Amino acid sequence: MKLLHIDSSVLGPHSVSRQVSAAIVDRLRQTTPGLDVTYRDLTQTPLAHLSGSHLAAAQGAPAPAELAPDLAASAAVLEEFLSADVVVIGAPMYNFTIPSQLKAWIDRILVVGKTFKYSAAGPEGLAGSKRVIVAISRGGYYGAGSPAAALEHLESYLRGVFGFIGIHNAEFIIADGIQVGPDHREKALAGALQAATSLQAA
Repeated sequence: MKLLHIDSSVLGPHSVSRQVSAAIVDRLRQTTPGLDVTYRDLTQTPLAHLSGSHLAAAQGAPAPAELAPDLAASAAVLEEFLSADVVVIGAPMYNFTIPSQLKAWIDRILVVGKTFKYSAAGPEGLAGSKRVIVAISRGGYYGAGSPAAALEHLESYLRGVFGFIGIHNAEFIIADGIQVGPDHREKALAGALQAATSLQAA
């Protein structure tokens, strides 16, 4: 069984989402003998954001020579995702949504004919057999019913993205309020780490 581990926080060892995503992977390693893990740090090896040249190349136009390395990286990222049975993502909230590094990765895996297709009935996801677990960290409180819920565009966006490609049961472990104060951060992190240790086997 193959697991793809993605981190997107720019905070390195100070990141809550990185700590929780690592705990998730550790839990799945313990419960799944022989688990094959591939790790990608989107801040250490960032992907370029989409350009007109990227889209033209995707539609069959000749690509400029300088784009070749990035197109190769795109192909590698897509293959990593397609070959994974389980995907674990560390996703902090930055300015109410996902990090731009994670958006660049998503732009490489939402590919028509690979992870979704169009039909007379509308778009159809092709990646529904995968298990996706997302470790979310948020500085404030954005859960349903909270005063800031309308500004929550991280979990809602990722649910929509993965639902679009057929993954409708993505799992989320959330550490909320980590910037409210040290006590809130400690409690949120402890709760998220405990949730990670309770995950079902891969």
